[in-house]
Parts: sequence; C-alpha cells; structure tokens
Amino acid sequence: MSRAHGIRQSPGPRLLNVDLRQLEHFVAVADELHFTRAAERLYISQSGLSASIRALEKELAADLFIRNTRRMELTDAGRALLAESRRTLASVAAGRDAVAAVRGLQRGRLRVGTEQCLGIVDVTAELARFHDDHPGVELQVQQTGSADLIEDVRLGRLDLAFVAEPGPAPEDVTFLRLATEPMQLVCRPDHPLAGRGPIAWEAVADVDFVDFHPTWGSRRITDRGFVAAGIPRSVTSEVNDVHTLLDLVERGMGIAVVPAPIARKRPDVLAVVALPPDAPSWHVAIAVPSATITLAAETFLAPIRSRFAV
Repeated sequence: MSRAHGIRQSPGPRLLNVDLRQLEHFVAVADELHFTRAAERLYISQSGLSASIRALEKELAADLFIRNTRRMELTDAGRALLAESRRTLASVAAGRDAVAAVRGLQRGRLRVGTEQCLGIVDVTAELARFHDDHPGVELQVQQTGSADLIEDVRLGRLDLAFVAEPGPAPEDVTFLRLATEPMQLVCRPDHPLAGRGPIAWEAVADVDFVDFHPTWGSRRITDRGFVAAGIPRSVTSEVNDVHTLLDLVERGMGIAVVPAPIARKRPDVLAVVALPPDAPSWHVAIAVPSATITLAAETFLAPIRSRFAV
C-alpha cells in the first residue's frame, strides 16, 4: 500500500510490543493534533511524547500522522488505530473499575469540571462529601466555560462536568438535566428599563451589554435568544467572573442578561427585569460520557441522581 495511507512495508508478521501508555499518548496527540498541547495535557515533555509516538509508529510499521509546517492530521492507519485505542483504554478502565468494585472504592481518580455560580447544586459541597467518603481517590477540579467543559468530557479529559447547556449535547456526551431557570436582565435601579414588566426585544436593541466569554453556557443562550429575535446586540465588556460582571453592571458599564440564580445575587443594588416570554431558558445539567462512566464518577453521581431524579 502507499505511504500516503500511513502503511510501511513490513518484512513479515511479528508480535507487537505496544503498552497502554503509548496508546494514551497517541490518543492525546490525535485529539489535540498538536504535540505541545498534548504534552501539556499529559504532563510530560514534548520530546518524551514525540519519542513515544515514534516508537509506536516503528512498532506498528505505520505512519500515524501526516506532519507538515502548517498542521497535523491522522493517516488512514492512525484513524483505524484511534478507534481501537479508545476501545482498549475504555476496556482497561472498566477492568480497573470491576476490581475496585470488589475491593471498594479506595483508590483512583475523579476529574470534575464546573462552570461558575450554577446555583442549582453546590458543587463544592458535593466534592467535599465525596472526598470525605473516599479520601483515597484523587480529585481534580477544573472551572471554566461550559463549552470547553463539554468538549473535555467528550475527549475524555474530564469524567463529568456541571454545565449550563449551550445547546444540544454533542456526539458521545449525554446531559443529565438537573433544573431549568429563566434568563433575566439586570441593570442599575436608575436605568430606564428598571421597574418595567417583561420587556420587548426591541427595548434593548441599542444598549451596551456586559457579558461572559463566548464559551460560557449563559452567553451562548443569550446570543441564541437575540439571534432568534433578529435583534443586534453590542457587548462592550466580556468577563470570566460572575462578580466582575455584576460589578460592571452596578457601575453603569452596561446591562446584562444572566440566569436567575445570578440575577438574585445583588437584590439591594441591581434591578431585575423579566425578558420577553419567548426568551430561551437556562438548563443546568451534568455532562457525562455517553459510553462508559467510571466507577468513581458513578459513585460521585449516585446521591445527586437520587436527589434530582436523573
């Protein structure tokens, strides 16, 4: 076969000597299509990762990546190996879980992501509960926007994530919906919109907005509402922190559309205004892999599933 498909000529059949670490390295590079980012994800040196991939290609007698100065991409051989590598690593994780289930959850790792100030569930309390019950399990926590968290669940970087659903779940991810809240407008009490009932979309067509970074779930929900209404919107300030957003609104830098739990945070200094009835809602959910959930993740989720009936 041609080298374009990533296959080298082999002198004959032989036993392969591929370890799990090489497969983990390969999957990380295949996900990132970038050695530096993959090395950072794996907490190893880029030179060590490159050597691991070269050794794997030599063992398989196949080029797994097409490399050039502009970008990387998988060869046909790389795409075939990626599917099998994911299955192999999932099977190994399932085997570890089976052994852990017999011994009790004494060791392992749980990687949890969350967007800030979801309000519906106290994530820190849930993490503390799990840590108290299973002190031998390593906890890793990541806080960022929902879009990034969902992608990390899809790629296997996180075991689960508390998110605001920005839209339909992507392939390989399932949303366990916990609750639904309205989106509301917040502004200073002396703003012309303060004290009004449900406003029309046209009332905010020429107003400056403060909003979150586009990876945040609430930002994507707000953008979707304005696009559906056909109303342009000017976002003059973008932040990655709830308290900074509310500070800017309080100081008159703009108005904001936020989920109800955030709108209720400063009742003495900010006015809350209802949006039009067709405004999209804010759905809080837990993003989990569609295929296999680890024993640590399932143990962590069990009381939450029971409490929220999900």
